[in-house]
Formats: sequence, C-alpha cells, structure tokens
Amino acid sequence: MAISGLLFAGRFGNQMDYFLGTLSFAKELNRTLVLAPWVEYHMRQPKSIQVPFDEYFRVDKVAKYHPAITMETFMGEIAPKIWPPSKRISFCYQQRQAYGEPPTDPCAAKNGNPPGPFWDTYGIDFVSSELHSPLSYDLWNVAGEAERWRRRYPPHRWPVLAFAGSPASYPVLEVNAGLQRHFQWSEAVRERARQLRRRLLPAAPFVGVHLRLGSDWERACAHTRQATGNMFSSAQCLGYRQQHGRLTERLCYPDWPTVARQMRRAARHTRAPAVYVATDAPERLDSLRRELRGHEQEFELVTWQPAEPGRPADAHAELALLARANLFIGNCVSSFSAVVFRERDALGLPSAFWAFPEDSESESESDRDADPARPGRDEL
Repeated sequence: MAISGLLFAGRFGNQMDYFLGTLSFAKELNRTLVLAPWVEYHMRQPKSIQVPFDEYFRVDKVAKYHPAITMETFMGEIAPKIWPPSKRISFCYQQRQAYGEPPTDPCAAKNGNPPGPFWDTYGIDFVSSELHSPLSYDLWNVAGEAERWRRRYPPHRWPVLAFAGSPASYPVLEVNAGLQRHFQWSEAVRERARQLRRRLLPAAPFVGVHLRLGSDWERACAHTRQATGNMFSSAQCLGYRQQHGRLTERLCYPDWPTVARQMRRAARHTRAPAVYVATDAPERLDSLRRELRGHEQEFELVTWQPAEPGRPADAHAELALLARANLFIGNCVSSFSAVVFRERDALGLPSAFWAFPEDSESESESDRDADPARPGRDEL
C-alpha cells in the first residue's frame, strides 16, 4: 500500500525538502513510500531527466526509518499486481489549470515538463483524477487530519495514492527537518567525494563553504528588502518564527569583505590550510581573490576543477564533501546549503552562515579568535 508523488519543483535542494515532508507524510499514514526519482535538467536536453533515487542516496537507510522502495522496484514488481493501468488515478487538492488536457483529467498530472516526462519514464498514464480537498498535507498542525485521510482513502480500496505533486510543503516544516539524518549518500557519491578531496585538498583539516553567486540568485535576494518573514530556507538560521534574527539582503547575498573576513576567521579557528568553495558562479570568484589579496599565505582557496576538461561540477559530491568539512559556512537562505547544514546538524558538526548573526561583525578580531570552532570528522 503505497504513496508516490512527483517531486519536481525546483533544484536539488528544493526537491530534498519535499522528500523530507513526503517521508513524514507516508509514515503518518502508515503507507510504504515509493521513492520518486530526482528530476534534473541537462543542457541541450528538451525534457527533464529522471535519476533513480538510489543513485544518490541509500534506500536501506530510509527504509530503516519507514518502509520505502524505489520507483523502479515499485513499477517492476508491485504495480502490475496492485496498480494495473485501468486503476491508475492521480491525486491533487483541486482542479489544476491545464493546457491541451481533456476535461476528464482535472489534476492535469502529465501536463507540461517535467510532469509529462516524469510519468512517461515509467509508462504511466492516468485514467482519471481524484480531488482530495479539503484534506491537506499538513498532518502535524491540523488535528485529526491523518485519521481523516485513512478513513477517506483506506488501503484496501485505494492501494496507491499517486500525487500529481509532492504531498509536502516547501520549505520543509520544522517538525520534518531532522529527517535528513535518514538520507545517507550512496557509496558512489561518497567515493566521488573522497576522490574530490584527495585530488584537490591537502591531507589536513579544511573549511567548506557554499557561495550562491548567480545572477538569478542576486535578483531573488533583492526581494528581501520587502520581505517581512522567512524566505526559502532562511529558517535554518533565523528560526521558523524568526526568533534569532531578521532577513536581510546581506544575509542572502553577502558582500565580499564579509565573505573574506569569515573565511579567514574560519581557517584560523580550524587551523585549515585550505578552504573549499562550492559555487554556482565560479567566474565571480575573482572578486573574492582580490579581496583576499595580501592574505594568500593564510590558506589556499580551492574550487571545483574537473578531472576531465569541460565536465560540470559534481554537485552531489560537493554536498557530501561539505558535510564532512571541519567547519562549514553556508548561505542561510539557500536550500542547497540547507542540505549540508541538516546533515551536519545530525552528525553534531559545526556550521555557520554568511553575515549571521548581524552583531557578530561588530566583535573584535581577538574576541572572535577566543572561541575556535570544534574540528569536525575527517572521514567520508
């Protein structure tokens, strides 16, 4: 008796948030979770690419917390028995606006890209839709909601709940953030991270940082000027009720003096001879190098260098690498940084954020040096 859902919204970090919420949703309803593939967009590919869940994470670690199987296993071994083509119904809260879809499909589950390619990858077509309104995905803040789901959709009548979108919220709810500990990198990703470390970093402590620098992110951060609450993943440092601070543009897109100052401080605290920088815009790092001029002897600035010319950065290996740095500095607003922060939090490893807290920038250098960061675990 399973739950499946399309987790296509946004990049990897956003999809990770949806996975955490969907795992919790399945557990509350006591249904096996069908682990959807990761949706990726490759250059010169007109349609989205579906990457099996277990290419990046271990299924057995998720299943140890709650029964879970991959989409490939479900469609190959279980769907033919309990979910034949004539019984495939898509679930959504209310009717969706669709372009070119017949009126018999209110959920428009296969409309557009990536929904169409997602379901087509597994040869899935839907015969009808089920609108589950007023039932919501929030089973933690709405009293009795899980029991209402179970009564309305008993497993013996509805063996599969296939959602047109993820049955979870973005950003991840506070109650579900800790589930990151059940998402452990596959051995293939861990090995790529080990190779990355051996190839680019000295055999010594290192600081790992994430700098979101792309022009699209810069434009998004401009919206913080009008924001009154959290944005994207900013609750990871500000708190879900902003009890630890307020959102600022500098928190989202820090200036170079702030970045350079925090890097130097982190390298001193951890006695790290190198700082690894994961970024979406490596061409902008020249500004950082100019800001660090005169301090080149303090540490080496390391960033992605392909083993083969022209290969793009391996984002998953970088995430695994950053998770085991002696100290990590991330972007408070970024869901990419949030993946690293949550994993490190589960491991008890120290993390920090750019320009946070605000008053820390007013401290003297000697005050900041007085409390060095605890070294993290070196192994991958």
